[in-house]
Amino acid sequence: VVFLSPVPQCLPFTGPIDGSLSNGMMVIISGTVSQNCDRTRFHIDFESASSQNPQNDIAFHFNPRFEEGGYVVCNTFENQSWGKEERKYKMPFLKGHSFKVKILVKHDSFMVTVNEDHFLEYKHRIPVHKVKAIGVAGGMEVSDISFQKAAGDTCTMFTFASMGYKHSACSQSPELMREAGPLGIWPFDISPCTKAVFSASQLAPGSPLPPNPIHPPEPYQPQPYPMPYRTSMAGGLSPSKSVIITGISLPKANRFHVNLKRDEDIAFQLNPRFSEKAIVRNTKLNQIWGPEERSLSSDMPFVHGKGFIIWIVCDAHCFKVAVNGQHQFDYKHRVPNLQEINLLEIEGDVLLTCVQV
Repeated sequence: VVFLSPVPQCLPFTGPIDGSLSNGMMVIISGTVSQNCDRTRFHIDFESASSQNPQNDIAFHFNPRFEEGGYVVCNTFENQSWGKEERKYKMPFLKGHSFKVKILVKHDSFMVTVNEDHFLEYKHRIPVHKVKAIGVAGGMEVSDISFQKAAGDTCTMFTFASMGYKHSACSQSPELMREAGPLGIWPFDISPCTKAVFSASQLAPGSPLPPNPIHPPEPYQPQPYPMPYRTSMAGGLSPSKSVIITGISLPKANRFHVNLKRDEDIAFQLNPRFSEKAIVRNTKLNQIWGPEERSLSSDMPFVHGKGFIIWIVCDAHCFKVAVNGQHQFDYKHRVPNLQEINLLEIEGDVLLTCVQV
């Protein structure tokens, strides 16, 4: 879903999160770092909605600082006091350049990528269900903030842009889902999704979501992803690169697969099989399959008719795979030249809602 507006947005900005954060949810923040040398920091905060204290608790404070060569500070603010800082002396942001930060909410941590590269993991110090708002401030311009829920029941996307706060939401029944679309567009049933648009006068920086839109809802019709789905990965894979796949398994799904390929070879196949309650992993070289791997850290994470987020992080020695925020397994590379792995294929009993490479 893309919303356009003609003027820049104002910061600082605080907006409510529908419900709260939950395991498997992904938050995507897109924007541009300011060129202003006097503003050497910006931050993204996941805040509680506590009203007992002068300042809300902050479960996760993500704070890039263009000082001392550049570094990123992560911390938690609880009971009116900051905790112990965690610093990473690496700066993935450039002044005057655009960025995309993706934060995956796992059961025990936040996993953060910047411009599709895995950057850091921050262990929870406050339960994520207490997070009720997101705040952004400092030397940046924000174009949008979107929330993707792993569950197939309800989905929400927020876009913070120019004239104010734009909110699009749709609810669906898995039995009625027929189509899916690209980034930000979730499957829908016979009742179309709607969007509500709010003006700047209704939403000043830091103010709560207004109760009524100024325009009546308009039907929105997403475009389906083609299946089977194939896309090239420019430059191939490399350590810290990630592939994120969001979708919904069909109500009577038998199996589907995700292939990371080198020409005709399959460097890594992820193959959920519902009847076997297994995720089979393998490699196919010169038309010959290798030994299968099936062990999981927990029960089968895929459920008939339910949504999912698969996050594949390419490490130097293996693929690390999480489903709905839960780490499932590592798969050691059998094709050592990662840059040769440059094709993604997805096929089977699944509706795709988002593919990010």
